[in-house]
Amino acid sequence: MTTLRRQRPKQRAALLWLALSAMLGVPMLQTGHAATTGRIVTDHNSGLAIYGYDPVAYFTDRAPKVGRPDLEVRQAGAAWRFHNEGNRDAFARDPAIYMPQYGGYDPVGIARGVVRAGHPDFWAIHNDRLFLFYSEDARTAFKANPEHIALQAQARWPDVMRRLVP
Repeated sequence: MTTLRRQRPKQRAALLWLALSAMLGVPMLQTGHAATTGRIVTDHNSGLAIYGYDPVAYFTDRAPKVGRPDLEVRQAGAAWRFHNEGNRDAFARDPAIYMPQYGGYDPVGIARGVVRAGHPDFWAIHNDRLFLFYSEDARTAFKANPEHIALQAQARWPDVMRRLVP
């Protein structure tokens, strides 16, 4: 506990959350990353995750690409579409790698305790994970201090997720 007292209050809260999560067996991808077993941003009419964009394309093409209806996979309660068969197959092998963090919700908003769906055109890859943002301003704020915002979002995510409607 002595080490925790030396940390700033926000860092201390995040570290305590991470330690408690580990003790309780809460699934986590890595320190500072949310579990992908939580709620996913989906279109209410179609059930498509991230508005039908291919989550793998952000990694392979470094650009958002609209997925094809004939290349669709159901995972975590949502339909995911892919630009090509290789991306679909990569996602099917390990969806946790490619799903956006915090279910596609904006991490800057989550860090503030606000729920805002991320937009596929405002994105970043940080520590080999995809993050979607509500706006260009949110993405800019994240890129200015990604570790700090990721820790804040990680600490707030469980509370924010409880407030989401299933």
